[in-house]
Amino acid sequence: MPAEALAHRLPPQLVGGWEMGLLALLALIYLGGAAVNPAFFGSPEAFHALLRDTSRVAIIAVGMTFVIINKDLDLSVGSIYGLVAVVFARLFAPSFADLDIVTSVIVCVLLGMVIGLVNGVLVTILKVPAFIATLTTLLIGRGFVLALTHGQAIYYPGKAKEAPLFFHLGETNVFGFNNQIAIFAVVAVIGAYVLANTRWGYETFATGGNEQAAVYAGIPTNWVRIRAYLLSSLCATVAGLLSAAQDKGVTPLYGVSGELTVIAAVIIGGASILGGRGRVAGSCLGATLVVLLDKVLREGLPITRTIKIGEEEVTVNAVYSLPVGAVPVFLGLLLVIAVLIEPYLIRRQVAARLWAWLRGRPPPPAFEIGGVALEGVVTKGAMATDIALSATGFGKFLARRDALAVILTVVLWLTGLFLRPDYWWNLSNTFAILLNYTELALITVGLTYVIAAGDIDLSVGAVLALAGSAAAYFLKVLGADPVTAVAMGLLAGMLAGLVNAVVAVGLKLPAFIATLGMFYIARGLAAWFVAGQQLTGWPEGYNLLGRKVNDILLHFGIVLPDGILKTLAEVVSVQTVWMILVALIAGIVLAYTPFGQKVYATGGNIRAAAYAGINTNRARFISLMLAAFCATMAGIIN
Repeated sequence: MPAEALAHRLPPQLVGGWEMGLLALLALIYLGGAAVNPAFFGSPEAFHALLRDTSRVAIIAVGMTFVIINKDLDLSVGSIYGLVAVVFARLFAPSFADLDIVTSVIVCVLLGMVIGLVNGVLVTILKVPAFIATLTTLLIGRGFVLALTHGQAIYYPGKAKEAPLFFHLGETNVFGFNNQIAIFAVVAVIGAYVLANTRWGYETFATGGNEQAAVYAGIPTNWVRIRAYLLSSLCATVAGLLSAAQDKGVTPLYGVSGELTVIAAVIIGGASILGGRGRVAGSCLGATLVVLLDKVLREGLPITRTIKIGEEEVTVNAVYSLPVGAVPVFLGLLLVIAVLIEPYLIRRQVAARLWAWLRGRPPPPAFEIGGVALEGVVTKGAMATDIALSATGFGKFLARRDALAVILTVVLWLTGLFLRPDYWWNLSNTFAILLNYTELALITVGLTYVIAAGDIDLSVGAVLALAGSAAAYFLKVLGADPVTAVAMGLLAGMLAGLVNAVVAVGLKLPAFIATLGMFYIARGLAAWFVAGQQLTGWPEGYNLLGRKVNDILLHFGIVLPDGILKTLAEVVSVQTVWMILVALIAGIVLAYTPFGQKVYATGGNIRAAAYAGINTNRARFISLMLAAFCATMAGIIN
C-alpha cells in the first residue's frame, strides 16, 4: 500500500472492521424497525430519541472501556450513577440541604472520584479481585441509595429554574437535539483520542495485554489500573448528573442493573474481557445497539383487528408485540455471539483465510496470542491451606476462611438475644430467619463449587426465576400436576446450566461472559412465562414444599408425641431441612472426596492440575451444572 494511503488511515486503536460491522448491523436493525413501524422509527424524532437515550449508557461505556482493556472489571458504575444522582438531589432539593448548584455538583464529582479511587486501591494495592471489590462498592452504593431516598422519589422542578445552565444539559437546545448528545460526543471523542493516541492509551493496552511484560517495560501498571477506575467512576458520575438534570428528580431505582448493561455494550462493541483489546468507538456503537435493540423489540408491529360490538363489526388499530422478556433474551444471545466471534473468527482469521483461498494465495500467518507462558504460574489459596494444615486445636478452626462468618453469626444471634430475649428465644422466630434465606443459602452452595473451581456464575438468580416461573406456568396455565410442574422447572433450570457449562468450558468463553449472557436469556424467558402476571394458588400437593415438617407428617397421618421433637417439627420448614441436607452433602463432597480436591486443584492452579492428570474441564463443567441445580431447587421451593 502506498505511504500516502497509509498516512491517511485511521489508527487501528481508533476504529476498525468491528465498528464497520456494528454500523452495518445498526443500519439493518434501524431500517427493519422503520419498515415494521414507520410511524415510530421513520421520523427524525425517533432517531433523536435513540441518541438521547444512548448518551448516558455510552458515556459510562467510555470509562468502562479503559477498565476492561486493563483486564479488570467495574461492577459499581450502576450504583455510582444512582448514588451521585441521589446525593445531588439531597444536596440541591429545597426539602433537604437546599445547597447551591455549584456546591452540589462539586460534592457529587468528588464523591464519584473517591469511589473510583477506593475501587482502584482495593484492586491494585490490597489485591482484592476486581469482581469482589467492585461488587462490594456496588452493594454499599445501592444501600446508600435506598437509605437516602427511603424508597421514595425526590423531585425539585421549582428550584431547577434557579440553575438553568445546569438543567439545560438535560433538555433540547436551539439546534433541535438534546444537549446530552453533545456531551456524549465530547466525552467519546476525548476518550477515543486518549486511548488511541496518547501514552495513557498505550499503557492501558500494554497493561491489559500482558501486565508482567508491562512491568518489565517500566510501566506503572498499578497507577494505570487505578486511573482506569477513576475514569470509569468519573463517566458514571457525569451520567448520573445528566439524569438528575433531565428528570429534575431521582428515584431509588436509578442505575439498577446498569452495570451489566454497560458491560454488555462494551463487550458487544469489541472489547475483550481477557484484556488488551477494545476501542471507545466500538463501545459507543455497542451502547447504541443495546438501546436500539430494546426500542425495536418493545415497540411492536402496528396491526388492525376486527371486533364485534353487538351486531356490528368494528376495525380497530392494535399493536402486535413480542412476548414479554424478548429484549433480554435477544441481548443475551447477541452478547454470547459477539464474544464467540473473537476466538472462532478473528483469532483464526477466517475472513482473511477465505479471501486468500479465493485468490489462490497462501493463508496469513497465525496470531501470536502472547502471555500464555505466564498463565497459571501463581497457585491461589496455597498460603491459607498451609496455615490450616499446620494449625492445631481451636486454631485449626480459626485458620479456616469461613471461621469469621460462623463467629459473626453466633455473635449477632447472641446480641439479638441480649437485646430482645422475648423475640430471639422463640424457636419459631429463629427458624423463620432460616426460612427467609433458604433460597439464598441453596444458591450459595452451588456457587461455592463454581468459585472454588476458579469460575463465576452471574446467572443463578435468573435461573432461579426461570425454574420457578416454568413450574408455575405448567401448574397454573397448562394445568399440569405438581410432579410434572416440578420436573419441567428442573428441566428448564438444568438446560440453562448446561448451556453455561458448554459455552464456558466447551467453547472456552470466560465464565463471566457466558453466565452474563444466560442471565439475560433466563431472565427474559422467566418474564415470558409469567407474562407480567402474579401466578398464585398452587395445589395442596405443591404447597407441601413450603410447609412445616409437622404439617407434612400430619398430611400423611403421622402424629408426633409431645416433646422437643414435635416442637422442632412445628417450627422447622421443609425448605430449611432440604437446605441443610443439601449443604451437608455438598460440604462433605467438597471437603472429603476426590472430586472436591479436584475442584480445589482446578481453582488453585488449573495448569498444574492439568499436568497432574486432573480433568479440569470436567470439574468446571460439573460445578456449573451444580450451581444451576441448586438455583433451580431454590426457584421451585421459593
